[in-house]
Formats: sequence, structure tokens, C-alpha cells
Amino acid sequence: MRTDLIRKTALTAAGLAFTGGAIAGPVTAAYAASQTTPSTHTHTHTDRKSGERELAVRYEAQPNFYYCGPAATRNALSVQGKNINVDDMAKEMGTTEAGTNSINDITPVLNKETGKPNAYHSVEIPNPNADATQTDKLRADIVTTVDDGRAVVANIAGTSTDTDGNTHSFEGGHYISVVGYRDGGNTVKIADSANPDTASYWISVEHLADWIATRGYSTS
Repeated sequence: MRTDLIRKTALTAAGLAFTGGAIAGPVTAAYAASQTTPSTHTHTHTDRKSGERELAVRYEAQPNFYYCGPAATRNALSVQGKNINVDDMAKEMGTTEAGTNSINDITPVLNKETGKPNAYHSVEIPNPNADATQTDKLRADIVTTVDDGRAVVANIAGTSTDTDGNTHSFEGGHYISVVGYRDGGNTVKIADSANPDTASYWISVEHLADWIATRGYSTS
């Protein structure tokens, strides 16, 4: 029997209440600017000897509050030079206003668009907090995937803090892309479709593992 990480993904916004896994209140205006003025990151840095690598992302913010799954997947695929329509991916993932249910709905789309049926697989972290083994595996998976020229897509929930001390809160759930690493994978770079003002940031792999806990990620 397949164990899915069934979650309703919704973007957390300050001052907005949640009802049934979706944001209550008007949110479309908050995303209007991101649809017309997407940020773009085109630089790539590679230095495997010092244990770091960063992939070039053609970043776009998500067009609404529930498209984080398709948007994270689009940003992840952009490092391979692909530009896939988020509406088409949302249909394939079964995305609704309640979000995208599971990382297991993301992985098949990544494989299809990558053009390799086994390029990605899903990894679950089912317990409330990641243990050392799960964190070590996440670190190794990110390094392997990024070294292969691909990005990891992760389903996260809760609040975490990046290396600059900024907090990122998605209590209702969210999807992000992991597009780089440094310090041998102890610190990883996030491409986050939620807000172009915080389009990218670095986070420790331990914090990311705990952020993914109870959910999962797509990796090589």
C-alpha cells in the first residue's frame, strides 16, 4: 500500500486566517505584481573541490496562493533550461485551491519533463523531526541531484530560519526548490516561489530536514 504524504498546501500570509488548508481572505492582489515582474537569477557557481555548487534558476513567483507545487516544479525544471507552463503542470498534479496533495504528485511530473522515467524518486521523512540518518540522506541527495544538474523539490510545513536570521513560515504547507549547496551540503540554497522579495535564501540542511519532516522531497 502506498503511503502518501497527504497535505493541503497553502501559503501562509501574515494576518490572514486559515480555513480548511486555504488562506481566508483576498490574496490575488498580492500576487498580481509577481505575475508581471518575475525575478530572474542566471548566475551559476561551481566549485566542487570546496564542496559547493549553485545552479542557474530562471525564477518565477507563483501566480496565486495555491500554486506553490507547480511553481516550485517550474523553478526546479528551469535549471535544466526548461520552461513549462504552470497551469499545465497544475492539471497533471491535480492541484486545486486546497493545494497539491503530496510530493508523490510532483515526482512523476519532474520525471516526465526531465525526459527520464527514473530521474527522480520521492523520499519521505515521516516522523515529526528528522533524525541524523534522515538528515545525512537529505544532504547526500541534494549534493547528488545538484551535481547532476537538477534541483530538488521539497514539501515543507511550519516555520524555519535561514542563515541570515530571517524566518519563513508556512504553517499550512508549501513547496520549495533546492538549487545549490555549500560547505559540502551542510548549507543549501532555496528558490522560493512565495514572494519575489525573498526569492532565494540559504538554510542549514538540519533546518531543512526538520522543515520537511512529516512530508517528503523529490530527488535524483
